[in-house]
Amino acid sequence: MIPKNHPRYESLILREKIKEAHKKGYLTDSGMIAHGRGEAFDYLIGEKTMPPANEAIKVAVATLIQAKNSVISVNGNSTELDIDEFIELAKNTDSKIELNLFYRNKKRVEIISKLYKDHGYENLLGIDDKKIRYIDNIDSPRATASEEGIYKSDVVLVSLEDGDRAEVLVDSGKKIIAIDLNPLSRTAKMANITIVDNIVRTIPLMIEYAKKLNSKDESQLKELISDFSNAKNLNESLKYMELSKLSKS
Repeated sequence: MIPKNHPRYESLILREKIKEAHKKGYLTDSGMIAHGRGEAFDYLIGEKTMPPANEAIKVAVATLIQAKNSVISVNGNSTELDIDEFIELAKNTDSKIELNLFYRNKKRVEIISKLYKDHGYENLLGIDDKKIRYIDNIDSPRATASEEGIYKSDVVLVSLEDGDRAEVLVDSGKKIIAIDLNPLSRTAKMANITIVDNIVRTIPLMIEYAKKLNSKDESQLKELISDFSNAKNLNESLKYMELSKLSKS
């Protein structure tokens, strides 16, 4: 039992959720490692949303709303931590949700598919092997893409992504929005928009912005997007991390 007055209560609760997902069979050992790595970076930013991340979130939402075929890519970690929020974000940005797993097997696909159905989402893409295509120039198992989703998408939101796939997706002409606590990762650098934050804070904020930005006209959204520089935002995130680290010393 974790006491609620523990200074890192929220972080420890997330850790327990990840452990439970592993026990249930839909999150791999490497998924637990990925969470731990992200947790370390989250500590560096004080476990709160930085101003640069907030700016990236607004631009990301505007990009999803402007897209013709936007897709939210999910895996075991994101499903465990934010399933209801991902579903709500998809509804508020008219996006599809697609399952993409590095260690893909029938059991994991079935468990995650059932979870989405249990939470009221019936149209999860990427679960039917007969409707899967393979993206060229990716050697990892994450080369799979749904014909209706990522394969034909123009904007893809990814979290806990591998750099190879992010780079190939960008090279294929898609806009990639990454949620990555590590601003130095290959994914963060390759993406068009990188949100350096924890998904449990990012997705609820994205939902809030979607409700506000849905009423904006196209020119206002385009202006918001065109003014954004991912390289500049990443540099600002790194500076903020350094200042946060110094404040703890």
